[in-house]
Amino acid sequence: MTIKSFYDIYKQHYKALISLGLPIVVGQIGVIVLGFADTLMIGHHSTNELGAASFVNNVFNLVIIFSTGFSYGLTPVVGSFYGTRQFASAGQALRNSLLANFLVSVLMTFIMWILYLNIENLGQPVELIPLIKPYYIVLLVSLVFVLLFNGFKQFTDGITDTKTAMWILIGGNILNIIGNYILIYGKLGFPEMGLLGAGLSTLFSRIVMTIVFIAIFIRSRRFMRYKIGFYRLGWSKKMFKQLNALGWPVAFQMGMEAASFSLSAIMVGWLGTIALASHQVMLAISQFTFMMYYGMGTAVAVRVSNFKGQNDITNVRRSAYAGFHLIMLLGTVLCFIVFLFRNDLGGWFTDSVEVSTMVTALIIPLLIYQFGDGLQINFANALRGISDVKPMMVIAFISYFIISLPVGYFCGFVLDWGLVGIWMAFPFGLTSAGIMLWLRFRTKTK
Repeated sequence: MTIKSFYDIYKQHYKALISLGLPIVVGQIGVIVLGFADTLMIGHHSTNELGAASFVNNVFNLVIIFSTGFSYGLTPVVGSFYGTRQFASAGQALRNSLLANFLVSVLMTFIMWILYLNIENLGQPVELIPLIKPYYIVLLVSLVFVLLFNGFKQFTDGITDTKTAMWILIGGNILNIIGNYILIYGKLGFPEMGLLGAGLSTLFSRIVMTIVFIAIFIRSRRFMRYKIGFYRLGWSKKMFKQLNALGWPVAFQMGMEAASFSLSAIMVGWLGTIALASHQVMLAISQFTFMMYYGMGTAVAVRVSNFKGQNDITNVRRSAYAGFHLIMLLGTVLCFIVFLFRNDLGGWFTDSVEVSTMVTALIIPLLIYQFGDGLQINFANALRGISDVKPMMVIAFISYFIISLPVGYFCGFVLDWGLVGIWMAFPFGLTSAGIMLWLRFRTKTK
């Protein structure tokens, strides 16, 4: 096959994915900028607060990613309805999804409260506990708003309206950054709250984003044909079960992936405050690539679900592989940027020379796992698009719990490589997950 004939086969999919995925990627860039701003502002306020933020953010990232994975169960349902022009049913799916997301948020809040009661037993530096506790509580209150926002976002993504969520995310993140500046440093007459101020700003912005999304859905005429199903078709036991059947496997798959990073933070805490602060900086940098991949991956899930609803398996396959090509191209560009600034990145986030030096050493394992990360994100979303989600849990368990976490402990503590050893586990876990997800997708779409 020549390059021209190859491009002719995929060009319509490239164009469609870019058109659909670019607003999602832009929205994700907003999240990345927020993560950078949080880490920058907290890191320059104090290294101890940066260490405390590292621990709390890692724990909550696990829960938020798990919960977001559950909300992803809505995308193939809505995408399939949209592909077959069943707009009222798509609106009914949103109604049921919001209820399911709310119940999951209640469950997650309870679990996180139990964890809060045992924070002192997790081996974190004693000097960080007074900083960790109030920040933890504020983020705990915000969980329900994250889940409700995700319900609306997955709905609009599923109907190929990716711009609405993009603008709300950008606006919310700008609001959060302004709130950070005011509350962390004590501007405009507010007291200097440090890390707690960052948490309060995050809570406020999440509440505002959720309210704005609800208002747009209720008042905008472009959602009229979906609101008929939302209001008139009511609750559906069958659809509620379907959303749960799709949502929980994706939640566990994404949750176990996040756990390979979040549970690693506990091991990092054993190495001390400097290691935790360095870990937090690296997570902020790693989001730079991960969130962009996931933006394009969401577009893959939407396109695949649309074609699956039409029973067009050829274009299901082509959409998935076109997405992989674009993610690999994106990864190449992003890796070049990160490598170019590898010696300067740590200094952007903190004044600590020790942290900056450690961050530079962690760039290599970050670059190594980009191929595996892009591979697993693309084909996890492709499998989500065809509603083949249950095997993803097994693949995630093998990749992240059987491979990644033990390798991290072995390299970090048995080989005594420290923080670099813990990070060297991520290429093993992510690449093995990517290969298994790709093989599963290839088998299911023959």
